[in-house]
Amino acid sequence: MTLEQLRIFVAVAEEQHVTRASRALNLTQAATSASIAALESRHGVALFHRVGRGIALTEAGRVLLEEARKVLAAAASAECALRDLSGLKRGHLCVHASQTIASYWLPAKLQRFRASCPGVTLSVGIGNTQDVAQAVKAGRAEIGFVEGEVRDPSLVAETVARDELLLLVPPDHPWTRQPPTSPAMLLEAVWVLREAGSGTRQRLEVALTDFGVDPAALQVALELPSNEAVRAAVEAGAGVTVLSRLVAGGALLAGTLYAVPFALPDRSFQLLRHRQRSVSAAAAAFRTLLYPAGSTRAGT
Repeated sequence: MTLEQLRIFVAVAEEQHVTRASRALNLTQAATSASIAALESRHGVALFHRVGRGIALTEAGRVLLEEARKVLAAAASAECALRDLSGLKRGHLCVHASQTIASYWLPAKLQRFRASCPGVTLSVGIGNTQDVAQAVKAGRAEIGFVEGEVRDPSLVAETVARDELLLLVPPDHPWTRQPPTSPAMLLEAVWVLREAGSGTRQRLEVALTDFGVDPAALQVALELPSNEAVRAAVEAGAGVTVLSRLVAGGALLAGTLYAVPFALPDRSFQLLRHRQRSVSAAAAAFRTLLYPAGSTRAGT
């Protein structure tokens, strides 16, 4: 039994005439009669009394008509739901992001998306780069945003912004007067860092390696699980660190942190998606929203 057979049956039952129903459905009379006959033959029941040139529902036909109308109404509702989803009138988008992105870069993008697609609900998970990559891989998030490098063949990474990293010290630190002149001098300081697996920690370690400095040789006094905790510890004099300008901006303006003039490579913010999963209309719309002005600079 197909939806098309049910539509034909309902039309014939309501018209009580095969020819009129065929005309309303834009079908031939032969196709309409064949559809009714196939239903009756498959289920071994007569759906209509054929009396002369007229037809009337049998008891089985009356029962089927009630149920067929319910099925066709449910199918129409399902079709409407799909149209709404494709047209972004409703839906749900789950996004995971690493801390710097989630706290400083992503909120404005989320608000713009909500303004343009108010019927789509958003949920956001926060973790480090490894956490986010795993969430996208496992299907717990449709898209993810990370600042660290992800090497997983099941994931596609796309650069959506650039971010500037700063070497930060408290305002009374000696480097405010005499900045380090070589990468090797970074080993002389006491450090406060994010945990292993964070994008910020990963990018610092890559930069040190490129400078010819062993990251394991750093004097790490504290490892902390959030950007804000690292920033507060450095402001309190616990050591030096590297953080995004997005994280440090307020403290730099307030004078509680000092950005040491030391060249560090910037990093990319990456959008992650699963290579083999289809992209929903909501996720596609969110991605499009990231490029309204053609700019890929973090914070824009």
